[in-house]
Amino acid sequence: MIGLGPRTETLLASVFALAGNGEVKVTAICDLQDERIAKILGILESHGAEKPAVYKNYRELIASPDVDAVLVPTSWNSHLPIACDAMRMGKYVGIEVGGAASVEELWQLVHASESTGVSCMMLENCCYGRNELLVLNMVRRGMFGELIHCACGYEHDLSEMACTIESGHERAIHNLRRNADLYPTHGLGPIAKILRINRGNRFLSLTSTASKARGFASFAEEKGWKGTQGNRVFNEGDVITTVIRCANGETITMTHSVSLPRPYSRDGRVQGTKGIWMEDTGGIYVHGISPCYEKLDVAGNPYLVHEWNKTSDFYEEYDHPIWKECRNNPVGGHGGMDSLALRAFFDAVRRRSVTPIDVYDCAAWMSVTCLSEQSIATGSMPVAFPDFTNGKWISRRPEIPSRWSLNEIYGECFPA
Repeated sequence: MIGLGPRTETLLASVFALAGNGEVKVTAICDLQDERIAKILGILESHGAEKPAVYKNYRELIASPDVDAVLVPTSWNSHLPIACDAMRMGKYVGIEVGGAASVEELWQLVHASESTGVSCMMLENCCYGRNELLVLNMVRRGMFGELIHCACGYEHDLSEMACTIESGHERAIHNLRRNADLYPTHGLGPIAKILRINRGNRFLSLTSTASKARGFASFAEEKGWKGTQGNRVFNEGDVITTVIRCANGETITMTHSVSLPRPYSRDGRVQGTKGIWMEDTGGIYVHGISPCYEKLDVAGNPYLVHEWNKTSDFYEEYDHPIWKECRNNPVGGHGGMDSLALRAFFDAVRRRSVTPIDVYDCAAWMSVTCLSEQSIATGSMPVAFPDFTNGKWISRRPEIPSRWSLNEIYGECFPA
């Protein structure tokens, strides 16, 4: 494990759940700060784990023969270079979520994986969310018909970041300096898999528009915070709206908003010719299955009324096999999603196979940040996505069937 901040502690909760089954062992840790190293060593000791090797230079860790794979929950600006170095040493890499600063660093990530044959997987736990996998299963079984439009996003009241600049909180500094969809992958990852991005489909272009920036400043004023250098002006617009156009004609609307009061949402929506899922309504409507009946208006003319089913109404028949197994006993962080993502990663490491979220997925999803930044800076002009697969998306070689696949549901991997 390279980088021992708060996210590492969350990941360890899932690692310990897997370690109890003999699936994984922490052999080495690395950080620049002694206090972080001491804290993680204490957590490992409290769980009866063997003491790992300790490093302050990650290059020494990735050279160790005792390491098969590395988890890199470091800052947004450092995890990609570390991932590239680790792959060049033959190590599988699990990186944490976040957007990219440039397209160039994403190409470096792709080239490092292609040149070594080692996989890099973003630990995008939302891809293994119960509802996201439910909808994937329903789409693959034709319940939604031909897909037309999707939506996703990250709307989360994190306005307290306005008061964390002085502590060096990296995410706050990005919001201070940049104006982009800074956190695209939680919402986009599951949608990209549903739309078969990089496997017969790809992102073509995007446009992004930023609203005014008032939320962080309002929160700081309310708390009487001025910081050591006076009030700060945040560049990040309160609401970033991005529209993506796909090669197969679908559109995706994305929303990023972390500075205004509101409940949490990933804004999930999948809409096709036969049905629709809307996360915020908690509902699914499927033509021919969901309630639809005729009423009369005040003039006596008939009209149709369509009503939502609850998403949970479809669990019994369409729950993904992964969740049929774990729904009664989810383990690990984020309601079990962390553990599922890690199990998928470690399974690929053991089999020396391509991870279910591969380097092309990482690059495509993370590129939304730097591309949206460019679009906003040029007055919401369209910006083209690079084809990180160099044409392989048109006809990808079939993947090896796996229970952890996010492209298909392989029934043979779930024996009754």
